[in-house]
Amino acid sequence: MNEEDRIGKLKIAMRFLIQKLSPIDRLSVVTFSKESTRLFRLRQMTHDSQLEIIEVVNGLTAHGSTNMFAGLTMGVKVLKDRRYIRGRLGAVILMSDGDQTRRFGDARKVPVDNFAVHTFGFGSDAKPEVLKEIAEKSNGGTFSNVPNVDDLTKAFSQCLGGLLTVVVKDLNLTVTQFKDESTIKDVSAGNYPKTANDTSVTVSFGELYNSEVRLVMAYVSLPKVDEEKNPDVLEVAYKFSSGKGKQFDAPPVTAIVSRKENATVKEIPKLILEENRLMALNSVKEAMVTADGGELERAKNIVDEAKNKLERVKVDDDPTEVIKTLIYQLQQLSDFMTTQDDYEKYGRPYGMAFEASQNRQRYSANGDMDKIRSFATDRMNEYLEQAKKFDLSPDTPPPTEKEDRKKDPPKPPTVQSPIAPPPIDQPPTDQPPTDPAPIEPPSYMEFVNKVLKFLGDLLKLITGRRT
Repeated sequence: MNEEDRIGKLKIAMRFLIQKLSPIDRLSVVTFSKESTRLFRLRQMTHDSQLEIIEVVNGLTAHGSTNMFAGLTMGVKVLKDRRYIRGRLGAVILMSDGDQTRRFGDARKVPVDNFAVHTFGFGSDAKPEVLKEIAEKSNGGTFSNVPNVDDLTKAFSQCLGGLLTVVVKDLNLTVTQFKDESTIKDVSAGNYPKTANDTSVTVSFGELYNSEVRLVMAYVSLPKVDEEKNPDVLEVAYKFSSGKGKQFDAPPVTAIVSRKENATVKEIPKLILEENRLMALNSVKEAMVTADGGELERAKNIVDEAKNKLERVKVDDDPTEVIKTLIYQLQQLSDFMTTQDDYEKYGRPYGMAFEASQNRQRYSANGDMDKIRSFATDRMNEYLEQAKKFDLSPDTPPPTEKEDRKKDPPKPPTVQSPIAPPPIDQPPTDQPPTDPAPIEPPSYMEFVNKVLKFLGDLLKLITGRRT
């Protein structure tokens, strides 16, 4: 596909993104070639603004150099320079179809830890290493691998389906051991930041999209017992903030384990699935290091061995088809390791996007988006179908965000709760709001119920096996 066709596909994808935004959203567009240019300040996404921005986007042309350092620096500056940030969620979407021009600077050195940076490598010439590292250094960002530029609209739709449904900020989970009853050996939570002291480990998850779930594996050592007892072994607590910055602390939950001299081990389906997901992730990481070290055949064997292990897994309850999807992804990666050229062109970006998504437990585009739906939310599934229709008829606007919310399932009645924050306050413009239209808030009680379920799942994982 030539340069003109590729930028044409990018323009269609951006039109979809622009038309899905509403007046409570703001958007700025930054281009970069030899230098970066901010095409306009943050704009309230009214209907008139959408038409003006689409006209600007339609006039974009491609240039030879890729000063990604300047582009990302400008994008971050746009967010930092906002005068009104209370109740607002800022993110950068960074797209590139090639490698950065290093003489301009290294984009990986741009400080991005305060914002989510979602990166997209599209086309077979995109270099994934820089884009993946930028996303992982950011606060909750993802790296999407889009080798077929025809899939750009679908890839953008998945990112947008998350950003428009953020229900909570600054989510932190703390697991604390009990003196003389337990010792925390490790807490596995992907590449989310962790802090630890002598008795506890805290994981910082940042923002959470509606219907997202985070699973944590806590590895705990319990002392030998000579008689039956039922001690408290772990305390699990979480806290988060609302859009207005108010902190909410949930009451802690205690895990109690029935200790017996000859305890039996009960296999828990969710525990089996999570262990095998982590096994697959670690195998891919090992294979990628091996392949990059010049041992492609050995790397392929590592992937094939992990796939064979997954094929032998028997679990009664796998509603999201975790094992089936992992097997498909490992087979894809193995196929991309047949030759060094295939690995460089397809295997490395595929493996890196797999790592990034699994580490975050967050959906990101990677190849066939119809077959790979790991961590996708309900809104992402809905937007995927909308993106397909939009690609077929770009002149027909997609449903508005307000129309999307009308189709959402009925929300439960509002309940006063010490852990249910008020709705996120998002003034529509960069000026003080005068008479904003009523905005239907997301259901925080729905989020709270999901977190409580998450804590219950965590306790099952923790107590499922004993050392």
